[in-house]
Amino acid sequence: MERFDAVVIGGGPSGATAADDLALAGRKVLLLDRAGRIKPCGGAVPPRLLEDFAIPHSLLVARATSARMIAPSSKAVRMPVGDGFVGMVDRDTFDEWLRNRAASHGAHRRTGSFERIERNAEGGAVVCYREERGGELIRVGARSVIGADGARSAVARESLPGAERVPCVFAYHEVISAPDIDNKAYEGERCDVFYQGDLSPDFYGWIFPHGKTASVGVGVANKGFALRDAVKTMRARNGLEDCTTIRREGAPIPLKPLKRWDNGRDVVVAGDAAGVVAPASGEGIYYAMTCGRMAAEAVAEFLDSGDPKALGLARKRFMKAHGRVFWVLRMMQYFWYSSDKRRERFVHICDDPDVQHLTWQAYMNKRLVKAKPGAHLRIFLKDTAHLLGLATVRA
Repeated sequence: MERFDAVVIGGGPSGATAADDLALAGRKVLLLDRAGRIKPCGGAVPPRLLEDFAIPHSLLVARATSARMIAPSSKAVRMPVGDGFVGMVDRDTFDEWLRNRAASHGAHRRTGSFERIERNAEGGAVVCYREERGGELIRVGARSVIGADGARSAVARESLPGAERVPCVFAYHEVISAPDIDNKAYEGERCDVFYQGDLSPDFYGWIFPHGKTASVGVGVANKGFALRDAVKTMRARNGLEDCTTIRREGAPIPLKPLKRWDNGRDVVVAGDAAGVVAPASGEGIYYAMTCGRMAAEAVAEFLDSGDPKALGLARKRFMKAHGRVFWVLRMMQYFWYSSDKRRERFVHICDDPDVQHLTWQAYMNKRLVKAKPGAHLRIFLKDTAHLLGLATVRA
C-alpha cells in the first residue's frame, strides 16, 4: 500500500495551501480533490492574502476601489476603499493555480472522491477513495489526514462528533458576462452588497465585478427560500437580465467554527470543513488559507513529535488570531440582519466616516483596529442609538 505523511482531502484554497506548505517542508503529501467542482463565491481577497501566501497579482481579474451598500429602501451608501483595494479572483482559475503550485513543490496530486477512513491492524489511518464513480476503491496509508472537503465535510462527519450540526448559509450565484460600459447600476471597480429582505431575509445579496464577468449571488440561512428567484430579481433591478449567464453554482457555507477540529488521533479539518467563514461578511478565502496553513503546521508538529495533542494547535492558534473578530461579526449578523428595519439602520451606520475607516482597516489587516479609541466610542454610541430606535433614519 502506498503511504503518505499526510493525505489532504479537498483541493480548495485551504487544502491546497496545507498541501503546499507540507510539501515545501519535505513531507510526502497526497492532495485529493474532486474534478469539476467550483464553489459559489464572490471571490473577494484582501491585499494581505497576496502578501501572506505569495499570490501573484496576475491572478486578480479585477480590483474594487469601493463598495456600495444598498438598504431595503434602496438608499445606497458608497464606501471608498481609500488607498487600498479589494482584489477579485475567479475560483476556477485561482483554485487550480493553488493546486498546481502544491504539485510543483512535490505534492502528489490525484483526482477522486473520498469514501471513508479505515484503520489498519496497527490502528493507522487508511484513506479510501475512487477515481471515478463506480470505479475501483483505492486505499492509501496516511500518518495524518487533513479534511479540507468543504461544508458538510465527509471527513468531519466521520471523525468529529457534532460536525453535522454546524449552522450554514446557503449560497447561490450566477457568473454572467459583465456590461461593456459602467452605468449607475454596475461599475467594474465597485462591489455592491444588498441588505434587502426580499433578496435575502437573513443575510445579503451581492454583485461583484470580475473583469469581463461578474458574480451575482445571494446567501440565505432559510432552507425554503427561493435563491434562484432572488438572483433573477436582483439582475432585473440592476439591468443585468440580458447579460449572458456563463455558469450557475450553489453550496452551503458554514458560519461558525467547529468546537473541535481534530479527532485526538491523526485527523484535523481546515477551511469550510472547520467552519472558518466570517459571519456577517461571508468572507472565506483568506480565513480558509490561513486555517490550512495552521493545520499544516499542527500536522508537521504531530509528525515530528508523535503527540496527537499537537493537532489541537490548529484551532487554538486560529481562534487566538481571529476568534474575537468572528465573535464581533456574529453579533453584527444577529442584530443587524434580523429585519428590514434593522438592515435599514445598518446601512445608515455605514455612511459614517469612522465606520468606513475602521471597516476597511479591519478588512485589510484582518484584526480589530485598536487605534482611534474616540472613533470606537462614537461608533458604539451611534450603534446603541440605532438599536434603541433613538437615531433618525433619513432616506
